[in-house]
Amino acid sequence: MSNMTKIAEARKTVEQLKMEVDVNRMKVSVVVSEIISFVQSEAQGDPLISPIPSAENPFREKRLVCTVL
Repeated sequence: MSNMTKIAEARKTVEQLKMEVDVNRMKVSVVVSEIISFVQSEAQGDPLISPIPSAENPFREKRLVCTVL
């Protein structure tokens, strides 16, 4: 690579880093506690946590009766 190419890439990297330094970040512990509280508040409507009764489940397996004549 030529020096001009290396300089252009270095400038591009510096500009990208300048943009990223201004990004507002949150602490992981705060984000995790927010996720936990959200999941707990939505748990009653989540069919993976509290299953749908089989009578109300539109995706339940339908029992087909097959008879041989």
